[in-house]
Amino acid sequence: MADAPAPSKADPAPPRAALVSVRPGAIVLARHGEPALSRKCYLTSDQYRDWWAKYAVGGLRAGQTPPPELLATAEGAGAIYASTRPRAQETAAAIAAGREVMSDALFIEAPLPPPHFPAWFKLPPQYWGAVARFWWHAFNHHEGQETRAEAEARSEAAARALIARAESGQDVLVLAHGYFNHMVGRRLRADGWDLVHNQGFKYWSQRRYEKR
Repeated sequence: MADAPAPSKADPAPPRAALVSVRPGAIVLARHGEPALSRKCYLTSDQYRDWWAKYAVGGLRAGQTPPPELLATAEGAGAIYASTRPRAQETAAAIAAGREVMSDALFIEAPLPPPHFPAWFKLPPQYWGAVARFWWHAFNHHEGQETRAEAEARSEAAARALIARAESGQDVLVLAHGYFNHMVGRRLRADGWDLVHNQGFKYWSQRRYEKR
């Protein structure tokens, strides 16, 4: 009687495809260039309100050159966002080298309505900005504009949108405003993003966040 054929060994199962983990890209929050509107003046609180209205719709001082480091950041970014304010739009035009820039009002500056002070009391615009920001932050002084709670909700939405884009592995650059960038950065840190490069809040500066 012929020997029965030896049972064949089953072909080994193909290895399971390895799950590829994409490291999130960095998120860079940059401030716009220097605005054209002069800060070399003393103003009453009412005059500062008018000054800020002009500042909000004004562009950049002519003749500025973006710093090479910010140009390099823009070149390496997979996505560039900009506030819809003219000073942010002109900043984007100066550094994006013709690349697509996604304009979004989500990134505009939080409002700065000053409290009402007597007409004899005058300050330079930068000091009025600090006073107005304190009143807005501490006392929710908003004069019918965006409240602190509303701005915080907007900063959280902005952080979520940037994280979603960075999770594809792309670096993301935002060209916006000093205080709102600070608010977005605070949300990023709360969500586990480290501030790894910090140029402060001067014009053309950038703050780089990376996922822990």
